Amino acid sequence: MHEKSIELLNKAAADELAAVHQYMYFHFHCDDQGLDLLAGLFKRTAIEEMLHVEKLAERILFLKGDVKMEIAAPTEPVRDVKAMLEMGCKMEEASARDYNLWANECSANADSASKKIFEELVLDEERHFDQFDTELGNLATYGDKYLAMQSMERSKNIGAGGGPPA
Repeated sequence: MHEKSIELLNKAAADELAAVHQYMYFHFHCDDQGLDLLAGLFKRTAIEEMLHVEKLAERILFLKGDVKMEIAAPTEPVRDVKAMLEMGCKMEEASARDYNLWANECSANADSASKKIFEELVLDEERHFDQFDTELGNLATYGDKYLAMQSMERSKNIGAGGGPPA
């Protein structure tokens, strides 16, 4: 009865899993460059995307479907911070657009609970987009100084007895 919803929920889970992988990749590289603020942003976003997967999986199982756990796209080896943020913006825009459409499809198939999940995800994806877009704006305004300030902050913390990063 809810085959279409299960299909859409699994597509969303695949997108979210791909985002988890991509954002953790970005986190690792920002952390390696000493960019704590951006590393933390990517890590927190990845964790939120994991929670999305969990919510989607719970709904799929409730509808008596099988959670596919497929990844929609391979992780891209992007190491440039600006390119990371641009890619994040594109990923979040695409997810918000898809989830809006899929909410409407679920509604048309008399599945208001799945519709509500997609609507909630849209809000999160739009917030993620806004966070990445804000960081892109900071980069445009302050340039490499913005990244250098983050790296210097880590150095100050290490020099003040914070020890080397783990």
